[in-house]
Amino acid sequence: MRNENSKPTREQRGELKTRFPIRVVYENISLPRKPVWIRAKAPTDPKALNLKVLLREHNLHTVCEEAACPNLGECFTHGTATFMIMGDLCTRRCPFCDVAHGRPKPLDKNEPANLAHAIQLMKLQYVVITSVDRDDLKDGGAGHFAECIRKVRAMVPAITIEILTPDFRKRADIALAIIQSSPPDVFNHNLETVPRLYRYARPGAVYEGSLELIRHFKSQHPDVPTKSGLMLGLGETIEEVKEVLNDLRAHDCDWLTIGQYLQPSRHHLPVGRFVHPDEFNKLGDYARNIGFKNVASGPMVRSSYHADMQAQGEIVGRVAV
Repeated sequence: MRNENSKPTREQRGELKTRFPIRVVYENISLPRKPVWIRAKAPTDPKALNLKVLLREHNLHTVCEEAACPNLGECFTHGTATFMIMGDLCTRRCPFCDVAHGRPKPLDKNEPANLAHAIQLMKLQYVVITSVDRDDLKDGGAGHFAECIRKVRAMVPAITIEILTPDFRKRADIALAIIQSSPPDVFNHNLETVPRLYRYARPGAVYEGSLELIRHFKSQHPDVPTKSGLMLGLGETIEEVKEVLNDLRAHDCDWLTIGQYLQPSRHHLPVGRFVHPDEFNKLGDYARNIGFKNVASGPMVRSSYHADMQAQGEIVGRVAV
């Protein structure tokens, strides 16, 4: 058990979290050193440090910190963050993810108001709200998402809100009915990887269920953009990735992010390979050709990286090496 006032331990993020009976074996693949195009800025800028203070004062979490995002320094320096609601402990054990696993605390009823106040102080025009998986809740946390959207809109009426949701396992109909009362401006749910690798990378999730969640939301809100993301380098083939992209378009997904998987610790899934920027560029072009309206594809792209720029139709992630 962890102390209620302490942060998750390293073991909760790694060794204990990723202890699975299933192992991924990469045959004939040696782990290369990080190439020159994998670059991250350390969060040493005073603006980044001030943002961390603001988040702690409002008892808020960001997926940037909890998932050890390599873009944290860049985003915090620019005063942007992806807020992670419903605590810092996830009920899932996805072995690619650095968010800690454990028994979550009860929902903080003050979190929606604290979130709205922090967003107001940051003077944000675009915000991404995500969450841990909360399989312990009857609605999967959908009601808390809706309340956060309501509070933020009440305090910052002109803001654009993107939500990045879990799959609401076996509760999708209930969850979407709740979110329908306060829909976001962008609905994002990540497929993460190709279906062949789901039992290794997303245990407990169902590929078809995630696709259906996107399609179902779009059928309820045809004017709200839908979005999803993939990470490369887990052992998938480019042809498998293209099949996933076609599945997403067939399920009414409008926007797309594709980035490089980076192993958070030696206990997490290993990197099968570092995908060259040229391959990301080609996949981005392929996605646009099959009908995605906005595409961010590049080694350092993450689901909410420069989400505001992507929403404006700017090309994000393209790298020349």
